[in-house]
Amino acid sequence: MKRLGPWGLLAVLLLFAAFAGGGLWHLTRPDSASATAVITRATPLPTPSPPLRATRGALQAGVAGNDAMTESETSTDPAAQTALWKKRLARAEEVLAHYRSTTRYPHESRSLDEHSDQSYPNRPVLETKKLAKPGDKITDQTVRLNTSQERIFVVGKESVLFTATAVDQDGNVLPMIASQAIAFDPPQQGQKPSKRPRVGVSFNDLGFAGDVAANDGTLSLQFSPQKQGFADHTGAIRIEVLFKVGEQTGFTFFDLYYTPLPPAEWAGEGMVREALENGSLNLYLKAEVYRAGRYVIAGRIDDARGKPFALAVFNDEVKEGKTEFKLTIFGKLIRDKAPVFPLVLRDVDGFLLKADTFPDRDLVPRRQDKIYTTKSYSVSVFSDAEWQSEERERHLREFANDVAIARERLDALGAPTPAATTFVPKK
Repeated sequence: MKRLGPWGLLAVLLLFAAFAGGGLWHLTRPDSASATAVITRATPLPTPSPPLRATRGALQAGVAGNDAMTESETSTDPAAQTALWKKRLARAEEVLAHYRSTTRYPHESRSLDEHSDQSYPNRPVLETKKLAKPGDKITDQTVRLNTSQERIFVVGKESVLFTATAVDQDGNVLPMIASQAIAFDPPQQGQKPSKRPRVGVSFNDLGFAGDVAANDGTLSLQFSPQKQGFADHTGAIRIEVLFKVGEQTGFTFFDLYYTPLPPAEWAGEGMVREALENGSLNLYLKAEVYRAGRYVIAGRIDDARGKPFALAVFNDEVKEGKTEFKLTIFGKLIRDKAPVFPLVLRDVDGFLLKADTFPDRDLVPRRQDKIYTTKSYSVSVFSDAEWQSEERERHLREFANDVAIARERLDALGAPTPAATTFVPKK
């Protein structure tokens, strides 16, 4: 099998970094009223294993950059050969160092710096757009529509607050009405339109039903899927609204994702217990699981100053009955980041993954804000050891071997080389 050259290794590194830096996959809100309605903002899909297993096979077929070196590699000029192998050594050492750095923590316990979009999943979704219909000419005088959506994921009896305000180019609030608003099950790509009746809903500026202040120009809708025609519906719900400001009209929509019956529910008092185990801090979240399967649960960890610190994820198969979802705060992550104790667990959400079907998940009720405060620990009680796995060790050996090969070629050419890498591959 053909070996990966330094460019191939660098490509592997970049692909891995993309996963490691944003390793929790998302479906994002569409920019237009397209056929696909499912949108997720903050809840992660299953955390993937390092993508090297998949990408290596593809890259071995040939990566851009490898062929470009063939001419220099076959040159008989010692100077050209030396220059080539010095570049390859530098790239190989960079790949090894970066791979080791990005995999020193497990996928289930990462710094929130890597997942800034996951830090505050329960903040309202805010948008500003031009109030216009398809085909309208947009000008600087076009009215702007400021909207907010309290949440996207809804479970059971929960409801969602929507607001909309029209403003001119100077930010002045303009009188506006919602001439039409409907909620419905949107058609999915490749599927027939739903036969579920469309339900009329009402944005109001009357000071009740979700509206904070009457006649302030901000229209509101408090929408409850369970009470407003969707009690037996699982999946996406779309709310389309036609707004009117004076003689100008415009269209917008909001999407949410609904689970009528949660697959699991959290315990009440004493939901969390903590344990210092194997040099890491584990938080066990107690729950009653009604449907067995693969669960993905995510929790955010702040330090005592309120600074976002870590994202902890559970991703595993679970049986029915009483269980505990383990969220790990990895020891080396604590050692490296040195958060101020006690730590605070907040904003826990998750879902039961359903394979080969749509919708592909059933939501677990989220727990918002502060949930649990840990004991105080000295950072020194946590392990400074890097995360280990068979796959990680295998790739570290392969990358270290690439470094060794480059050094051997330079030695054969009689060229001096820098000090050897500190990583010693296992036999």
